[in-house]
Amino acid sequence: MPASTAELWAPLPRAFYQRHPVDVAPELLNKILVRDDGRAARIVEVEAYAGSGDPAAHSYRGRTARTATMFGPAGHLYVYFTYGMHWGSNAVCGPEGEGWGVLLRAAEPLAGIEAMRAARPAARRDRDLASGPGRLSQAFGITRALDGADIVTRDRGIGIVSDGVPPPTAPAVGPRVGISRATEFPWRWHVPEHPHVSARGSRARR
Repeated sequence: MPASTAELWAPLPRAFYQRHPVDVAPELLNKILVRDDGRAARIVEVEAYAGSGDPAAHSYRGRTARTATMFGPAGHLYVYFTYGMHWGSNAVCGPEGEGWGVLLRAAEPLAGIEAMRAARPAARRDRDLASGPGRLSQAFGITRALDGADIVTRDRGIGIVSDGVPPPTAPAVGPRVGISRATEFPWRWHVPEHPHVSARGSRARR
């Protein structure tokens, strides 16, 4: 994507993240995850996690060394290791101490696609580059080293910006994926019918 276009992208203000993740998550749809090396992808699927009020959240039982970033200021990146092989990337939300966040589940590559292919050589199609939390993190080179990165100021070269495309007016919504507790919470949103969504079958919000 031309540099002149990227220069028009606006960072999301800190206040955007200083809300409940159920409010933040659907509004992150169609925003753009960027790295300073030119990689960029449109966020098309997210999940909300809400600390002590959410048994599925890593932060449910309180602050630990692993989850410390979730309890810090909003607008930072919480990165965790899962299944012994994947990194997950989350935008920290709400007031400090709450342990709230939004998991970035899938994104549509826009720029820096060759770098994403190099990071994910097993992906056969571009739609597989970032269609899942582990794939997304791998495509963007996100590891524990980026835990705590400020996605507002991009202090470590990664952030979330807007190019003016609004979130869908009627996002698809349904239960979160890959959890065994609080499965009744309809806290997963995605862009309806988008080919880069990682998991399908959720009903549309009425």
